[in-house]
Amino acid sequence: MKKFRVLVVDDETRILNFLVARLNASGYEVITAANGVEGLEQVKAQEPDLVVLDLLMPKMDGLEMLKELRSFSMVPVIILTARGADSDRIRGLQLGADDYLPKPFNPDELVARMEAIRRRLGPGQRREPAEVYRLENVTIDFKNRNVLVAGEVKYLTRIEWLLLSQLISNAGRLMLYDELLTKVWGPEYRDDVQILRTWISRLRNKLESHPESPAIIRTIPKTGYIIDQVKTSEG
Repeated sequence: MKKFRVLVVDDETRILNFLVARLNASGYEVITAANGVEGLEQVKAQEPDLVVLDLLMPKMDGLEMLKELRSFSMVPVIILTARGADSDRIRGLQLGADDYLPKPFNPDELVARMEAIRRRLGPGQRREPAEVYRLENVTIDFKNRNVLVAGEVKYLTRIEWLLLSQLISNAGRLMLYDELLTKVWGPEYRDDVQILRTWISRLRNKLESHPESPAIIRTIPKTGYIIDQVKTSEG
């Protein structure tokens, strides 16, 4: 069986060596890069299954690499960095990172978060709706992964598809924060409401005519989110 391949991008040699040893011991195949330029080259050449990405690096930092990476790949990314400001964390998530872990970090927690992503990528872990759905001026075709908003094609990331799938599959029912976090990210994330809010905001910006006053994905304060009604038709 092919090993799960992880690319670690960090300019600190001791961090690279430590993670290579720790992740190899956990059964992962590990490749490395010392900056964002090398990281992009490794993604194209080695096609990793997951990227662990530092932010502060020479030549090209992590946020620049992530922005470029998302122009051609949806490989899952965990940001691992000493930059602890919420703005950096949120910016990374907005650019398409799947998770964020500050340095100094617990290697067991990193492996647990990697395993959570790995489970999400596994076959049969998510059952998406089969029909074509219509909400306001939005048409969503899960089978063909197409979204039209007022006739314009919108591109959704993997996480956005998973979130939308859960909300539509439970249309008319309030989805609690911890319920959505558990179903989309895994039980390790049930209390990470900030990551959920960030991704809901991204999804609204793509689907809603007025994201600041959402009509499709409604917030129930301090509780969760709900999509009230959907119209369906055969795809």
